[in-house]
Amino acid sequence: MNADAPSIVVADRPGYASSAMSPSPSVPASTLAEPLPADDPELFTLDLRELRRHWATSAARPPMTAAAMTGADRRAQLLGVPGERLMEHAGTAVAAAARALALDTDRWGRGPIVILCGPGNNGGDGLVAARRLAGAGARVIVALVTSSARPTTPDSAKNWDRIVRDERIVIVHTPTPHDLALLGRDIDKAAVVVDALLGTGVRGALREPIRSAVRLLGDARRRSIPILAVDTPTAVDLTSGDPSDPAVRADLTVTFHRPKTGLLTKIGKAHAGHVLVAPIGIPPGADRG
Repeated sequence: MNADAPSIVVADRPGYASSAMSPSPSVPASTLAEPLPADDPELFTLDLRELRRHWATSAARPPMTAAAMTGADRRAQLLGVPGERLMEHAGTAVAAAARALALDTDRWGRGPIVILCGPGNNGGDGLVAARRLAGAGARVIVALVTSSARPTTPDSAKNWDRIVRDERIVIVHTPTPHDLALLGRDIDKAAVVVDALLGTGVRGALREPIRSAVRLLGDARRRSIPILAVDTPTAVDLTSGDPSDPAVRADLTVTFHRPKTGLLTKIGKAHAGHVLVAPIGIPPGADRG
């Protein structure tokens, strides 16, 4: 990181410009119109503090558990909101936050944004983010972290098919710890590394190659590369905040729709870093618990 960049140091970590994530003035949620990310022409002009204010309505909602979020997502689709559209909003929000994080740490344009994508919908959010970041002018590397040749959920697979045709995005397949070790050799050249490995569905000990990918993220963070987590840092329970071992420690986490109870606990906060809560289009009739 540029030694001349305006930054703060928190717990021996290079931080954001001091104003980037300081609390915004209180804004009544009822007065804010909150456009959804994929339909928001302003989104890629905002820094981290402005994104936080932009999404203040979502952040002001009551916190929810992982199970409540899974139910809200399912009910939204039953009410006619396509899962692919929810993913588009989520991934677009992640892309805007990654850009803002890179700019606020003076790293935009200094290296690629590396996105580690798991096989499920969390990885699908990362694939959308890759496409949106490429459209914003970033160099993007996507690592598919699974033994499968392609993502395993329908919406993620659709977004995979979109990026494999996109010549702006470099794609690597990392099905083994050895492949991840090779990727990790140059991880210090990344502007930002995005954790889109696993979301709400983590149970028990991590298996390979996800386990090695989490260790790669830890190594990147020790090299002062900013880490952005999608929904939750991988292996941190969204309900309790309890981590597995190993678990990702992020500098910034973008979670969706409402705050999550696990990211409000002491240990959850320590792993999540700063948290943004982005809207993704869950209708009120789908939101319970």
